[in-house]
Amino acid sequence: MKLLLVEDERKLTEALSHLLKKSGYAVDTAMDGETGLEMAVTGVHDIIILDRMLPRRDGIACLKELRSLGFDTPVLLLTARDAPKERVEGLDAGADDYLVKPFFAEELLARLRALTRRKGKDIVGDTICAAGLTLHPLRGEVVKGDKTIHLTLKESLLLELLMRNMDQVIPKERILEKVWGYNSETDIANVDLYIYYLRKKLNIANIKTVRGVGYFLQGDKDVQ
Repeated sequence: MKLLLVEDERKLTEALSHLLKKSGYAVDTAMDGETGLEMAVTGVHDIIILDRMLPRRDGIACLKELRSLGFDTPVLLLTARDAPKERVEGLDAGADDYLVKPFFAEELLARLRALTRRKGKDIVGDTICAAGLTLHPLRGEVVKGDKTIHLTLKESLLLELLMRNMDQVIPKERILEKVWGYNSETDIANVDLYIYYLRKKLNIANIKTVRGVGYFLQGDKDVQ
């Protein structure tokens, strides 16, 4: 699962990035509102963690712009302001949840899990089920039949993307952005390599290739 963290306090950004990555998330970061908005619009993220007070453009302005452009990515707004009026303003601007600083790490992770469950009907608790597979993204494990298979972070992100978009062709360029990050310099050949890793590790034939375009997970046949 890919998150965008927009926070201008460097120490907090580093601490949250470490926590989120340790919890199984892939994280892009931005230190100001303009950069954060650009990354939110041009990147592919499952959830955005957005600080309210940011340089260049504040979080509320970023949020309103994002919603006006039609983006419905869940947004968790961080703020030091705890007045009811401030909460109402943030929620009315399009925030899905609101977390007041300082906060406990466990509460942040719980709120992220809640936003994830709210986002997709294919998610049950912290699992995703599709094509005979049950993926636990935060644990990096997938269950196939009576076998539990451990995945690397990149493998887990790739499989999650395929499962969430079952029977839909995903271009290689989107896979690269989703799995390796918005500003990654990773070669697109890595997409083919990690598809190979997944096919071999899961021993399945229903990760299909659309030559010259990308890949999709076929859901109308049993996993072999």
